[in-house]
Amino acid sequence: MFTGLVVERGSLIEDPRPSGQGGVRLSIGMSPGLAARLETGASVAVSGVCLTVTEPGGDRVAVELSPETLARTTLGGLRRGDGVNLEPALRMGDPLGGHWVQGHVDGTARVVDRRDLADHRVLAFSIPTELAPFLVEKGSVTVDGVSLTVSALLPDRFEVALIPHTLEVTTLSRLAPGDGVNLEVDVLGKYVHRILAARGLVAPLPATGETGETWP
Repeated sequence: MFTGLVVERGSLIEDPRPSGQGGVRLSIGMSPGLAARLETGASVAVSGVCLTVTEPGGDRVAVELSPETLARTTLGGLRRGDGVNLEPALRMGDPLGGHWVQGHVDGTARVVDRRDLADHRVLAFSIPTELAPFLVEKGSVTVDGVSLTVSALLPDRFEVALIPHTLEVTTLSRLAPGDGVNLEVDVLGKYVHRILAARGLVAPLPATGETGETWP
């Protein structure tokens, strides 16, 4: 479990390479302090995707992407030097400053507009059809691992407002129209919808999570 509050921005040390087990291996550089928290088997959110550390190191870790993760997220398009948002798993007693984030990407979207307002910025993203019911104005959404508030909701897009701190510490400052991002909608909304669908009050949705399991 995560909060969507990015701890730091890491970067790929090398291009992704085959793991020999049908997946792809990523080697991610980071601060020694964060790397010290990530032992073998630990969970880390990499631009919104919950991954397992397979090789810890002094200032880097290795993780493996399954074919399913490659198909359903943007991580397969990363190359050496590209930045990623990093957050270790929530520990007992840690403050919950964002919202409940699972690291299970629900879909991808693209930046459709960017407006710079002095030191602030507004980004607009396309809305995947199957995720539209779970986006509400002033509700929570996770974009590339960053917990954000939906500031405006239109039929074909949603907007988020980014403060200078978010632009400084995350990769969202580098986004431009056409760029792809990982989306995770609020898990509470998904549970409510499932309950209502089971009672026949709403139609089931053919939405598919990052693991490939379909939830009605």
